[in-house]
Amino acid sequence: MARPDRLFRLLHALRTLPKPVTAAQLAEATGVSERTLYRDIAGLRAAGALIDGAAGVGYALTEDPALPPQMFDRLEVEALVLGLAEVRMVGDPALARAAESAQAKIIATLPERVQRHAVHAVQQTYRFEPRRPAPPHLGLVREACWEERALDIVYRDKAGVVTQRRIWPLSVVFLDRALMLLAWCCLRQGFRRFHLDAMSEVTATPELFRPRRVPLLRLFLKQLRG
Repeated sequence: MARPDRLFRLLHALRTLPKPVTAAQLAEATGVSERTLYRDIAGLRAAGALIDGAAGVGYALTEDPALPPQMFDRLEVEALVLGLAEVRMVGDPALARAAESAQAKIIATLPERVQRHAVHAVQQTYRFEPRRPAPPHLGLVREACWEERALDIVYRDKAGVVTQRRIWPLSVVFLDRALMLLAWCCLRQGFRRFHLDAMSEVTATPELFRPRRVPLLRLFLKQLRG
């Protein structure tokens, strides 16, 4: 592994693992020997990272040179922690991991006093009734929205009627008990709302509808509000 890649993985491990993190844990997380790890710790320190600790004690990243310092007040920190915790609960595994990584990056840029607010936040989120697991094609749908790529789906409506459709995915909406996709349906030539759980055989196509997603979504939302 190239040294810049190793240092990047080491920074990520220092951001995400509980502090203090031992050399053995860091070596396992980055896939290197402890001897190489000590050299990489020294390299990060030389580049400006403030890393407390030593061999046999454990390490903690107190100031991250890769990210600009962020200034949030306590209430903003509470909102960030609460919102990202919700994403971890309702998102698919990739989105949950992204929320955890984002929180670690944000906390790493905060002054030490504000970091404590984030780690020991007053508010927590919990659901006594766990939501259904995100459908396996959520990641594909999300990517198709960003890429503005048409999808071919098999869809079962409320009456049990099954149809094959080509859609232009616009936005995923997280409802209380379901995930909804706002889309343009090429079969019906109109805007439609699709339950992701009722979609199957979801396939990305070569067809792109760029740059129409944003104006179509604005129009769809305007119709829904109207």
